[in-house]
Amino acid sequence: MERASPAAIEPADRAQPANYTFPLTVVTALFFMWGLLTSLNDILIPHLKSVYNLTYVQAMMVNLAFFSGYFLLSIPAGALIRRIGYKAGAVAGLAVCAVGAALFYPAATSVYALFLFALFVLAAGITILQVAANPYVTVLGAPATASSRLNLTQAFNSLGTVVGPPIGGILILSHMTEAADPAHMSAAERLAQAQAVQGPYLGLAATLAILAILFAVIRLPIIRDEDAGPAHGSIFSQKRLMLGVTAIFLYVGAEVSIGSFLINYMGDPSIAGFSAETGAKYVAYYWGGAMVGRFIGSAVMRSVSPGKVLAFNAAACIVLLVATVLGHGHLAMFAVLAVGLFNSIMFPTIFSMSVHELGPLTSQGSGLLVMAIAGGAVVPVIQAQAADAIGLQTSFLVPAACYAFILYFGAKYARMYVDVKAV
Repeated sequence: MERASPAAIEPADRAQPANYTFPLTVVTALFFMWGLLTSLNDILIPHLKSVYNLTYVQAMMVNLAFFSGYFLLSIPAGALIRRIGYKAGAVAGLAVCAVGAALFYPAATSVYALFLFALFVLAAGITILQVAANPYVTVLGAPATASSRLNLTQAFNSLGTVVGPPIGGILILSHMTEAADPAHMSAAERLAQAQAVQGPYLGLAATLAILAILFAVIRLPIIRDEDAGPAHGSIFSQKRLMLGVTAIFLYVGAEVSIGSFLINYMGDPSIAGFSAETGAKYVAYYWGGAMVGRFIGSAVMRSVSPGKVLAFNAAACIVLLVATVLGHGHLAMFAVLAVGLFNSIMFPTIFSMSVHELGPLTSQGSGLLVMAIAGGAVVPVIQAQAADAIGLQTSFLVPAACYAFILYFGAKYARMYVDVKAV
């Protein structure tokens, strides 16, 4: 078998020089789609909480079902990518996502558990996409600008998260204002409320299926892990990667946990007293801040060490969450929404720093990092337990503690890439 080039990437047409603009554009569409799908969980949580009259902990089973898919399937997804390739893996991921979205139709006429199963299947598809797309972006260009490039594509992931909540609010949460008190809702009323998700998710299923077909027929460069860098030894002996796995776990957990509680937090009379539909519109500011921050971060990290930017942003998140816990009214509300701006660069920066120079271990490292996204299942449940025990506002100290470790990770590798940039 012919060996890959030292850059670990071959153009689809070997007669032409490598041009990465089109491949990056195509992969960016995947980032947009999984951002939209993930952000819709913030709409599903208050919706299903009302439909099934759930506690905070029970409602957070949405995140548990969704993000446990990352934990259970990331390593198998990495093995799948090594076997069938990055492009075929992306097609498989899109197809599984389409099946998961389609399962929302029967779930709406059944029990809460079927919603959770549909979310798990949807997450399985996104897991495959994540394992394929993130390392794909890091090698489509110079190593020194990998963090900048991944931040740029992740900005479009954030665009999906901005679009999702307001659309979901209109299509799904707008029905909640007409519903009876959740504690006294009839079976017919519950069914009518549950069925509000059928149309939106069928539309998503069709879109994902079309994307899978398009992705299968376009020509993309071939990426292989062979000869991709100098890493040696066991994947678990890579210290920076292992710290990065922990950082991703805590970051995703904090980001998802904050987003999951925003609508309920803004509904508190001492904060803003918003209805669920109005709150959904403001959730877009949280995710919109992440989108803006990623464009800014992509530019900043062309001249500033990614570790330094990461440490600064983590410190800002801690300060804002302290204001969220201690403040009142719109000041507290905008403090927690502003966390999104500083969340912006964290995932792509931690990811690219962690897989840097992993070489033939890249797909395995990517699998572990994507597995760590399971933090989105764990941290929200911990915050939910805190919210039920000590109050929702005080519970925001849980994600603040997560950012403390990210601050440590960024500070520890603050000088990383200095030599690479000089080349």
